[in-house]
Amino acid sequence: MEETNLRRSKEFMKKFKVKKTFQEINEKIKKGRAVVVTAEEMIDIVERHGDVEAARRIDVVTTGTFGAMCSSGAFLNFGHTSPRIRASKVWFNDVPAYGGIAAVDCYLGATEVVEGDPLNSVYPGEFNYGGGHVIEDLVSGNAVKLRAEGYGTDCYPSRKFEKNITINDLRDAVLFNPRNAYQNYNCAVNLSDTTIYTYMGMLRPRMANASYATAGQLSPLFNDPYYRTIGIGTRIFLGGAQGFVAWPGTQHNPHVARGPNGVPKEGAGTLAVIGNLKEMSPEWLTGASILGYGISLFVGIGIPIPILDEDMARFTAVKDADIYAQVYDYSMDYPKGNPKPIAEVSYRDLRGGSITIDNKKVITAPLSSYYKANQIANILKDWIESGKFLLGEPQQNLPNINHT
Repeated sequence: MEETNLRRSKEFMKKFKVKKTFQEINEKIKKGRAVVVTAEEMIDIVERHGDVEAARRIDVVTTGTFGAMCSSGAFLNFGHTSPRIRASKVWFNDVPAYGGIAAVDCYLGATEVVEGDPLNSVYPGEFNYGGGHVIEDLVSGNAVKLRAEGYGTDCYPSRKFEKNITINDLRDAVLFNPRNAYQNYNCAVNLSDTTIYTYMGMLRPRMANASYATAGQLSPLFNDPYYRTIGIGTRIFLGGAQGFVAWPGTQHNPHVARGPNGVPKEGAGTLAVIGNLKEMSPEWLTGASILGYGISLFVGIGIPIPILDEDMARFTAVKDADIYAQVYDYSMDYPKGNPKPIAEVSYRDLRGGSITIDNKKVITAPLSSYYKANQIANILKDWIESGKFLLGEPQQNLPNINHT
């Protein structure tokens, strides 16, 4: 009788939807009572207990991604010189920064290449140093040579300025990345008869290898496919420090094909993110040289997902087996601007080391690190459990689509 009553009680409770708020979860965090798990851990919890019970038990799910994110850079203010300069041209370690903002403000793009680099004139170019490396040098505390030129005005008479600086000499250093944390991305192959060099890495001829670019089931926007909890003002892990979602990222596009679980089958949402570069670490901001292509910056991002209800519990239990990417030929279709998918593959297979296309086994390799993504999710988990990190409720949601 007792077992029957217990079973009926559980069945009765399942009829009630779980409802939580950001404020309620933040109060639990402050009191050290919030239950926090990583997205990887959430998969097993939902499989064992169901989404309703998981929503009751779990308050926050942490996510992470670490990969090359070209649309990144930093606003830097090096302070007024004596005499003052209106710096129309600026370089850091001979890497040009854009000076057309104000007297001593500039923007250093991650993909900018050092002056004098042979680029691809000696093919494939090595691209040994650029903006991403300067950013890594700055957050590492290394000395960087600042060089500025101006045309001279009555209020800004100086025409040249040079000084070796560290990040502590900068008046302001703000990481602002216009497009990060892509929600899904292409899988790249090469159908031609020659090796090609792309931002997806080196692709060997006749589809001898394939590259992909996200952390799969740990990746932030896979765990909130409709952006219910991620928007302008969301507090995040960025480069080893606390940062924020500032805006939808460039190329943000929620209107793409999705699976039954709501997960996009191709590139969809993106995030513009911002944070204090002076608080960040080279472990999570690392310059990259991509053979034959150029410079990039590996960026570490982690986003906490509040479990507001059972839908969010279900979303955060997404598995690699249920996430799909489109395979494109980067030798012809992609560069011509008319890419057509030649196959659809799961992240389980991509992360497993090989996929099969037209009965051919193709070796796969990631441009992102699942290991470091998992580290980020666990660091974020520790921050929240220790009360160092509260959830930032979005002040405005990202552009979205209707869903049921």
